[in-house]
Amino acid sequence: MQTPQNVVDKMLEIARVGPGDYVIDLGSGDGRMVITAAKKHGARGFGVDLDRRLVALSNRLAARAGVAGRAVFYQRDLHATDVSSASVLTLYLLPEVNLMIRPRLLSTLKPGTRIVSHDYDMGEWPPDLALEMDAPGKPVGVGQKSKVFYWVVPGVAAGKWLWWLSVGGGVREFELALDQNFQKIEGTLTVGGHTVKIGDAKLTGEQIGFTASAGEERYEFSGRIINHAIEGAARVSSGGQTRELAWVAARTELRQPRHIAQPAPKLDPYLPR
Repeated sequence: MQTPQNVVDKMLEIARVGPGDYVIDLGSGDGRMVITAAKKHGARGFGVDLDRRLVALSNRLAARAGVAGRAVFYQRDLHATDVSSASVLTLYLLPEVNLMIRPRLLSTLKPGTRIVSHDYDMGEWPPDLALEMDAPGKPVGVGQKSKVFYWVVPGVAAGKWLWWLSVGGGVREFELALDQNFQKIEGTLTVGGHTVKIGDAKLTGEQIGFTASAGEERYEFSGRIINHAIEGAARVSSGGQTRELAWVAARTELRQPRHIAQPAPKLDPYLPR
């Protein structure tokens, strides 16, 4: 069964597919996902399917659409397919297959990779966006409706982070302790001997942001995780005034997110990365 064309268009729109993207479609059918990504959005990519006839059809349709150089299809088992080059991964698989491949996607795809699935979610991995839409002519389901689920592969933020800022006429030490489950993060910030819970915590790929209030001061942090460092900006508000400072943090302890069970090494924040 093919994804209706209007659903294909919506999936690619949600993933913000553009000329710089490499789209991989697992279970590509007649190839319409990758062909549309190439023809309408200027992307490149490939699809895989077990059906030899559908693969041959897809390659003919790509040639007919004038995108054979940017949309290619292979007869291949999706479990044996290397997806690490994808910036966007699209799926229309059975729900149990989504759950089966979820660990591999989380461990193989680069943080920031966008995943869009037709009809079926990823179980305990909550989507960043979910919607239901009309799907005229869809041969299965109730009321000719389709569901679309969207995720951004998260980086690893879990652990302890250390940095210093010039605040209130002196230099203060900050320590952030984070727990993570998929893209959901929570934790505490210790500053000046006081520990407070962080708020508005958000992790999108390697982009991280959160807020915290300690005494009369409010902090807003935003930055990007680069290996075991964060680089970004801090906004410090106190007494009606706000200052923006450079924010550079070093990870001192790596905790694996709850959805990953692996040993966690200790790290020295004073060593260059």
